[in-house]
Amino acid sequence: MEEEGQRRSQSIYKICRSIKRRDSSLYNALRSIYEDSIFVGEIAQLWPELPLLANLRCGLWYSPNFHSNCYFKSTDGHTNNLSFSTARLNLHVALLAAQKGGCIIVDSTRKGKRFPDSMSKTIPIWTCVLNRAILNYKKRQDRYDCPQNQSGILNEPVNPDQGSSDWDCSLHLPLWVSQTEKEMIEKRLEGWDMELEASGADIASIALALRKPLRPLWISQKTVIWLNEVPEYDSWDFTPIILVSTSSLSGSQKRTTSEFSWNYIAGAGDDEESWARGLTPDLFWKHVNDIISSGPDTCNQKIANIVEKDRVCRAHRGEHAPQLSVRASKCPEKANEFLIGESLQLDSRTVHEGDKSSYHHCISFLGSTNIAVCKSLLAMEAPPNCCILNCDRESFSVSLHNPGMYLHLPILDSKLDRFSLLRNLPSALNFARSQLRQGNTLLICCCNGEDISVCVCLAVYTSFFDEAGNFDDGRSFAKRELTKLELRRRLVFLCKYIINARPSRGNLKQVFACLGGESVPSVS
Repeated sequence: MEEEGQRRSQSIYKICRSIKRRDSSLYNALRSIYEDSIFVGEIAQLWPELPLLANLRCGLWYSPNFHSNCYFKSTDGHTNNLSFSTARLNLHVALLAAQKGGCIIVDSTRKGKRFPDSMSKTIPIWTCVLNRAILNYKKRQDRYDCPQNQSGILNEPVNPDQGSSDWDCSLHLPLWVSQTEKEMIEKRLEGWDMELEASGADIASIALALRKPLRPLWISQKTVIWLNEVPEYDSWDFTPIILVSTSSLSGSQKRTTSEFSWNYIAGAGDDEESWARGLTPDLFWKHVNDIISSGPDTCNQKIANIVEKDRVCRAHRGEHAPQLSVRASKCPEKANEFLIGESLQLDSRTVHEGDKSSYHHCISFLGSTNIAVCKSLLAMEAPPNCCILNCDRESFSVSLHNPGMYLHLPILDSKLDRFSLLRNLPSALNFARSQLRQGNTLLICCCNGEDISVCVCLAVYTSFFDEAGNFDDGRSFAKRELTKLELRRRLVFLCKYIINARPSRGNLKQVFACLGGESVPSVS
């Protein structure tokens, strides 16, 4: 009897696992993303003048029409880990909102709640701290411009409420955040103000461009919006940061069309490594009609064909394109059970060949310096008068004036090799120094242009450029001892121009160690 009970228990377990695997299938994920993207499109149409931003990486799946992206981490908003990150300042978001009158940020969550913590707390903290910094900047400017200061009295105390009546610096949180947690955040605001001030962030540019304070607004699929009463974004007395969570948590998870049924997954775009099988948001939107029309039973093979075809094309262009191993679906083949008479009524929003988002195809120059960071793909097309420091795993051929203007250092991520960057940085710095001495443009690249190349660029900029951003061949660096604060300030400067920068903590540790730091800078 006991053995029979165990067999029954195992059988029930296998059935449950099979149901869970079927419900979280690739087609269910992609169909859920597509359905949620319709909601994103509807919200974007309410304020078409406002730029649409994807919060990496989950948000990137939910539209083919993003203007740019941002990187607000949910962990910065977790109850026991509340923080304001100077390594993820997202100043380009504030500047874009200032120029356009606001912006719309898209993200999603699959944790059984309407909004991810990035939207509930991380972004509200960010808007509040920036508003306070801008107000402090305005007060300082007013103090220096007042007649008393022109007479030489520069240290008059400033009334903390002076000029603040029309500049809202309050902490605006959604209703579901408790009063206790709000008080916890408010107690830490002054400390975050000091951290932002010490980082050397360019608040002046934002303060000069921003006419009204930043303020978050929250929209989900449960939000009721009367279409005949949609307010104009410029009618508000603040600059709106509209936070759109795509997740739908109401109604049946089982969905049915005339051809087949499927299961809705909230926040399906999250954790793409576990389900996407090599598919990227760009590829998805390029082939969206074919994918959605394929149905659950042929979707896996359809994706495999798309990914492999793209891999072959990239390999022909000389890119690093390893072959992916994709498991075959365990579902029986039932493609012939469904005779698709009518095509699905889908929006024609596919991304045409070569019509890519600008943030995927930009070379980021550091201000007036002659250093730039980009993906390896772009470096392959660099003009012959550039010199290239390739930090990708794979080398590539490029036509340059001199073979000595190209150096390949196959640097691995810190998760794969804890000291790969540290071992290669001395060679990278020697190469960069020799090229910069000749006045050459230095292009630093890696596979994604977000981590390793950014860290190498940070090491080069810190070693050979002074505080004003002028190349001095390392003279100013030799006269000072590198501190945590200075490396953080340099990173903030880089992130102002490399908006996709996402340097990992492990790689930043190696940069600090290579440049003579005695301890690891806090970059959380």
